[in-house]
Amino acid sequence: MKKYDGLYIFAGTAKDEILEQYIAKATAEIARFGGNVLSQVVLGKHAFAHPMKKRENGVYVQVRFELDPSKVSELVNRYRLVEEVFRVQILAVDERMEAKLAAQRETAQRRAEEAARREAEAAEAAPAEQPGESA
Repeated sequence: MKKYDGLYIFAGTAKDEILEQYIAKATAEIARFGGNVLSQVVLGKHAFAHPMKKRENGVYVQVRFELDPSKVSELVNRYRLVEEVFRVQILAVDERMEAKLAAQRETAQRRAEEAARREAEAAEAAPAEQPGESA
């Protein structure tokens, strides 16, 4: 099983409760082909650069899932039959790049924590001036 990121575009007129049904139907197709959904993020409603099939906008949803690589083309073909899915793009996740980005985030977080600690120490070490006192 390999990890994939799928970017789904649903019809822009989709309401929240209907959108959940559309997402459930799309992720059910992944399960139908033996895959596992790892996460999903609703990115929101966005306008298209130019109208497509008489539509001005769509709701974007990113889904990360695991699936056998031989089943990806079958999944994409299946989405062509699902009316609720306006467009779909599936990309393989690069594990090395993911690890590198995670390491960079961890390093940045450590640096921010260290800077905050130094700033707190400097604030404690500096004597607090009382209002009305002059040096």
